[in-house]
Amino acid sequence: MTSAALPSSSCSKTILHDVFGYSAFRGAQAEIVDHLINAGDALVLMPTGGGKSLCYQVPAIARHRAGQGLAVVVSPLIALMHDQVGALEVVGVHAAFLNSTLTLEQTQKIEREMMSGRLVLLYVAPERLTTARMLSQLDSLHERGLLSLFAIDEAHCVSQWGHDFREDYLALNVLHERYPQVPRIALTATADDLTRADIIERLALSEARVFISSFDRPNIRYAVVEKDEARKQLLRFLQDEHEGDAGIIYCQSRKKVDETAAWLEGEGISALPYHAGLDTKVRRLHQDRFLREEGIVMVATIAFGMGIDKPDVRFVAHLDLPKNIESYYQETGRGGRDGLPADAWMAYGLSDVVNQRRMIDESPAAEDFKRNQRGKLDALLSLAEAHDCRRVRLLAYFGEKSTPCGSQHNACDNCRHPPATWDATEAARKALSCIYRFHENRGQRFGVVHLIDVLRGKNTDKVAQYGHQSLSTFGIGADVSEAQWRVVLRQLIALGYVQTEGEYNTFELTSSARQILRGEVQMLLRKPSEVVKRNKSSPRGKGTMSSKGRPPPLALNNQALVRFNALKVWRAKVAQEYNLPAFIVFHDATLAEMAQLAPDTLTALGNITGVGAKKLESYGQEILRVLNDR
Repeated sequence: MTSAALPSSSCSKTILHDVFGYSAFRGAQAEIVDHLINAGDALVLMPTGGGKSLCYQVPAIARHRAGQGLAVVVSPLIALMHDQVGALEVVGVHAAFLNSTLTLEQTQKIEREMMSGRLVLLYVAPERLTTARMLSQLDSLHERGLLSLFAIDEAHCVSQWGHDFREDYLALNVLHERYPQVPRIALTATADDLTRADIIERLALSEARVFISSFDRPNIRYAVVEKDEARKQLLRFLQDEHEGDAGIIYCQSRKKVDETAAWLEGEGISALPYHAGLDTKVRRLHQDRFLREEGIVMVATIAFGMGIDKPDVRFVAHLDLPKNIESYYQETGRGGRDGLPADAWMAYGLSDVVNQRRMIDESPAAEDFKRNQRGKLDALLSLAEAHDCRRVRLLAYFGEKSTPCGSQHNACDNCRHPPATWDATEAARKALSCIYRFHENRGQRFGVVHLIDVLRGKNTDKVAQYGHQSLSTFGIGADVSEAQWRVVLRQLIALGYVQTEGEYNTFELTSSARQILRGEVQMLLRKPSEVVKRNKSSPRGKGTMSSKGRPPPLALNNQALVRFNALKVWRAKVAQEYNLPAFIVFHDATLAEMAQLAPDTLTALGNITGVGAKKLESYGQEILRVLNDR
């Protein structure tokens, strides 16, 4: 193996400006970049949209310019590979990917580029990286001193405690064993303490420096509603807040994805389904349309989204409760990657809690893993049921202290409209007592509907059939609404005081129920809230955030707005010509700055954020022409 001199860390700012068109790094980016340039290993936790890619792309370029060869990026995501490589080539960085979408001829061409030392970055899937052929090629590059760094993206996939464990990632410790002197950077947007420790152990990163950025996404507005005709709630949210916007709606099942997408189409909303049950070509077509067209709503299972680099997703909605806070955070983080306002909206109900608990209990996993997953689900439910600031709770889960978001523009729903609360301790005792009376009465077990009917004293046919009007608990909860009872039961299930059994989800007490029955635990819950209906004049009402009427990223006067719209038309033509998503050509924020400042020389245009040397050379004269014509 030959050695080359380390590049000067001062070159990182030059690369950032000349290649990517940015004048300064954000947050910990500069420190991470310099650490990697100087051959240090790193574990980076940075929120989606925080700029993780630059943390390895800038060092890769710097080390390649210093004669140190190829940077290998490990990613499980074909969509991300395509977008990242397209974006790098546009700014003049020679990059490629190796994955299953390539023909043999294309693969061989890229391998020749890789072995020649001309390639700066190569994106590969973990299963390809660890093949004998790939490792042999890397050995050859390493011996020639042409292996500059490894970047392991979505590093939480290596952990059994993470929310997206992938067995192929376990073999990546071969990088440390085989190439100990090649710096490695592992990156993820979400990892609790247990997952972080697992990443460090499994990837042999014990000597790595750990960089943890703030998990706060101040541009995202969090809201959670209790399910009450969830489709109508979703439609109202879309029509009032996001008419014409691009967004993602997550559902738990493939069937629900298909039905929801078809229903939204019927309501006049451009929606596409995405899940693993669809044909590969259909999935790719739908994903390409989402990336390239404006105003598409993707209805999907969790099979969609990781690695999707679309910056202008204005909302992420959940029609079902996710598995844990990590999943929720990762999925909601796909909104507002451009830094502009975005909504994270979720509807959930008692059935969500029951289903998630059952999936955990019935899984073949070891008991310690199940226990961990129950704890994660409980934390998510605590976030959903919270009556205080959701942002504070969310950040606290990741060990970050914060203050309530208060009255700021993107405040969570609880801070905007503080909910009323009530002491549900006595109601919880009544519910548990009623379940006990069922069991005492010939071992009977019943589900939520009948339990609430008995508690509220309703004389239904089923009550009469089983003679439950004679139970001491009949009617003892008549003063509590049905909606409130469902909140109480959600908490009792989530906290493990009650478990559900069998096909009909009947209730059974657990041993810990005694704590409630003895009055040793207090339950303070939020009251079910009425839906807040907005009108067209509301601050974020219909049309104010839509792609049809949404204002550009900067406040523009009428003349600048004409320039902005003309630039968008020009960008669309360029994107279509080169078969690229429009945001890879330029983000909206860059076009808005051009429209506002109206530069009339290439030098002035080169000072716009997001305009690097290659883009200036490729598009500069055309942009000046568009601006000059308006």
